[in-house]
Amino acid sequence: MNRIICGCHRIGALFALVTALVALGCGAPASPAQTMQDLPAANLTQVSSDPFTVGPGQHATEVEPHVLANGSTLVAAFQTGRIAPGGSTDIGWATSTNGGTSWTHGFLPGLTKGEGSGPYDAASDPAVAFDAKHGVWMIASLPISNTSRTPAVVVSRSTDGGFTWENPVSVDTNAISSDKNWIVCDNTSSSPFFGNCYVEWDDPSAGDEILMSTSVDGGQTWGPATATANHASGIGGQPLVQPNGTVVVPIETSGISAFSSTNGGVNWSAPVTVAGIQSHLDAGGIRSGPLPSAALDGAGTVWVVWEDCRFRSSCSTNDLVYSTSADGTHWSKVTRVPADPTTSTVDHFIPGIGIDPATSGATAHIGIHYYLYPKSNCTKSTCQLLVAYISSHNGGTTWHTPVKLAGPMSLSWLPNSQNGLMVGDYIATAFTNGIPHGVFAVAAPKSGTTFNESMFTAQGLTAAVAEGAQLSSAADRPVHGLSEKIERERPEKGVIPPPRKARKSAK
Repeated sequence: MNRIICGCHRIGALFALVTALVALGCGAPASPAQTMQDLPAANLTQVSSDPFTVGPGQHATEVEPHVLANGSTLVAAFQTGRIAPGGSTDIGWATSTNGGTSWTHGFLPGLTKGEGSGPYDAASDPAVAFDAKHGVWMIASLPISNTSRTPAVVVSRSTDGGFTWENPVSVDTNAISSDKNWIVCDNTSSSPFFGNCYVEWDDPSAGDEILMSTSVDGGQTWGPATATANHASGIGGQPLVQPNGTVVVPIETSGISAFSSTNGGVNWSAPVTVAGIQSHLDAGGIRSGPLPSAALDGAGTVWVVWEDCRFRSSCSTNDLVYSTSADGTHWSKVTRVPADPTTSTVDHFIPGIGIDPATSGATAHIGIHYYLYPKSNCTKSTCQLLVAYISSHNGGTTWHTPVKLAGPMSLSWLPNSQNGLMVGDYIATAFTNGIPHGVFAVAAPKSGTTFNESMFTAQGLTAAVAEGAQLSSAADRPVHGLSEKIERERPEKGVIPPPRKARKSAK
């Protein structure tokens, strides 16, 4: 097994970043004329890099990370060696047991031919879960074969805290096609379903039908694939488990929706509508879209965030917006995250939300990592890509001034995929002991034809009370019902689904 110990490897001039550590929200607020590129940047720690050279991977690239926390332990997973038509050379992992100060990283065994010990041609869509009852970390991923059917999803398990990983276990062992898997476990000891773990995916061969599977033994075996009550279609579901054991799954359908189970995954409801999608098509051919990112606060309130243009004149650029629910059925109105004024040219996309589990309600500490263009009206040669972070210490009533984490990056530094130039379809934010952490792809100029895109995290972020500017969207109202064409998702494996209809209005 490949295992590499990483200390705090600070990246400075390589990315033209300012190295002063920033306490979020402290000091003078940015003036309205100040752009994200003018803001000071946080310190970065590199957590992994792509060591592979085998074709057909585009090396050295790492994309599409997810990160999860349990106590002081953080485990991240990501694609390593992106393959343009779909998937990656292997799934990488990175683990920290000291709240993100130092990391150990490696690559999942028994999964891909590129890594050398697995049967599959590629793997994609990694997502991390922790099962407190059984003491198991899990990484769910999508196996890809050019010659044979594969399981819908596989789950790799670690019983030593995220440092040694077993060969993967199959979920729904013989699937024609599958896409966009996710995984979560019920970690509330008082829940009637404590120790249940749930995997979600969709089946492109059946029009993106949504499917769920449940494990009760720490991910060693999985139950039958189960559809929603109305056999709904969707993509990008992110299941969450409330303290009472109810599983809520925000997902993109014809809009943003959510479905749930109150009986430990025996049955799943039909999706209810959270909101319509009103989305600006991000420029430059970058792979992005209004897939939801979801998180729970400490009381079990569900937050779902996505990119949306309803607050922008003529749908000219995306904000990050969110809705919340206490029960997964009744949802709040769509609210804007006020990272920038609605008159700005900034385009925000690929958000990853996290909430400090020790906080809730009006005092919830919320953090969102995201990507952005300072100017939405750009081309592949002129777009400037940045990574940023924004937070709230009061349940979204106000927000702190965003912090630039990395960039600007040129799109020419990014690998290609079947859906465009790629940093990932999703990222995430996780809290350890009140401190927010994200893992995200940062690219630098190529060396000849070799890429330079790796996984990083930012040090010194906070979501706690801080001095400085407080931003509010309380007075903002949607200004239209328009939407540009929603990006058509070509799945990582299997049958390409029917084209989605472009929506000129969303209700």
